[in-house]
Amino acid sequence: MRKSKNYKFWFATGSQSLYGDEALKEVALHTRIMVDGLNKSGILPFEVVWKPTLIDNASIRRTFHEANMDEECAGVITWMHTFSPAKSWILGLQEYRKPLLHLHTQFNKEIPYETIDMDFMNLNQSAHGDREYGHIVSRMGIERKIVVGYWEDQEVQERIADWMRTAIGIMESSHIRILRVGDNMRNVAVTEGDKVEAQIKFGWEIDAYNVTDIAEYVQQVSKGEVDALVEEYYNKYDIILDGRDSEEFRRHVAVQAQIELGFEKFLVEKDYHAIVTNFEMLSGLQQLPGHAIQRLMEKGYGFGAEGDWKTAAMVRLMKIMTQDIANKKGSSFMEDYTYHLTPGEEGILQAHMLEVCPSIADGPIGIRVCPLSMGNREDPARLVFTSKPGKAIATSLIDLGNRFRLIINEVECLPQNIPMPKLPVASAFWRPQPNLKTGAEAWILAGGAHHTAFSYDLKADQMGDWAAAMGIEAIYIDQDTSIRNLKKELLWNSVAYR
Repeated sequence: MRKSKNYKFWFATGSQSLYGDEALKEVALHTRIMVDGLNKSGILPFEVVWKPTLIDNASIRRTFHEANMDEECAGVITWMHTFSPAKSWILGLQEYRKPLLHLHTQFNKEIPYETIDMDFMNLNQSAHGDREYGHIVSRMGIERKIVVGYWEDQEVQERIADWMRTAIGIMESSHIRILRVGDNMRNVAVTEGDKVEAQIKFGWEIDAYNVTDIAEYVQQVSKGEVDALVEEYYNKYDIILDGRDSEEFRRHVAVQAQIELGFEKFLVEKDYHAIVTNFEMLSGLQQLPGHAIQRLMEKGYGFGAEGDWKTAAMVRLMKIMTQDIANKKGSSFMEDYTYHLTPGEEGILQAHMLEVCPSIADGPIGIRVCPLSMGNREDPARLVFTSKPGKAIATSLIDLGNRFRLIINEVECLPQNIPMPKLPVASAFWRPQPNLKTGAEAWILAGGAHHTAFSYDLKADQMGDWAAAMGIEAIYIDQDTSIRNLKKELLWNSVAYR
């Protein structure tokens, strides 16, 4: 599977020549120290590249043009060390096409009370210069992230790191290619959408193939390849026979191995990064893809069920945005299934027919082979587990006919301490913020789908920043949500985003 490029972020410092060459030398020195410190912090996931101080229209425009043309540049961090007249930034900003961060900081942490003089004031005036720059960016209506605080502070560096991951999602969005195996599930509304508008807004290529096209690749997989992968399965996962004959069980597992190998060969050969399936369209396949899809998601592919290409793309984005995180807890396709409504214990059981990514598993992962009423095929093998406890986000990208909306719900996954021995699928159990009743009502008011792109490793603000960069509406459902205020927000947004 194609991974993202070796991205870097440029650090562009604004100043001007009013204070002379010696002052500019000190500005450059300060910036080099800051860039070196950021790179050595161990917090930023990508390298920051120092750029010469920008002091006029020509240097600013040239730097932004070069940033546009450099395929490894994923964004520019701007900072006004002194005072940079904002009209000098207009042409460069007008032509710039990548993510932008305004770091509102200063080189010195404290005011040197005993020695401060006008020379120090003139050289250390970010509180002055950043407001001039911020004004012109706001006046031009350019979307950017603003991070305020001392550059060496961990919290500031963590916010920069979060923005970097969002910026990678923005950059890679235009490279996402989604394979639709068949079409949308018949008569289902929320998984439908305007694929042309999605390509305009997000850059996604969304292509449909007959299921028989991909089934041919599955049928061409050799027995030796299948046997080797099945052996890998048996070494990696617990085998849960449930009283089935062991040889018959292994044959069912081998079908999923064949599907995984065939699907992945098709995805690689055709250069796709996300896939959707539909249990109503399975011609040429012995089983509904289950275990196979779970494994592909774990490798970084996006997935959406029943033709849901929007969720497939969002899962792929989450995989891209979190790929550098050490010890990450995982991201997955998910679906709301059933409620637990006991007072004080409320929550939503999350699962799907088969396809939940094992990256979110807590503890052992097993393989089971169980009947499935949908699809009219033989019993499919699937990976079974429960999810990790912890805070996470669930998102739903919906098409409202005249615009897209991204709904972002902060949730808390709870330990699943009570066994569910007859549930033959992977599951999570979470409580939406601010609570089940308000969270569910808010989700339904906003038009959220039953499918979600789910991640432990991303924050709500990161996904909201991605939505802002794409020029679409974002609705947050969190601890501060009230139904009264949400209704007002939805009304205002219907005007603002028309």
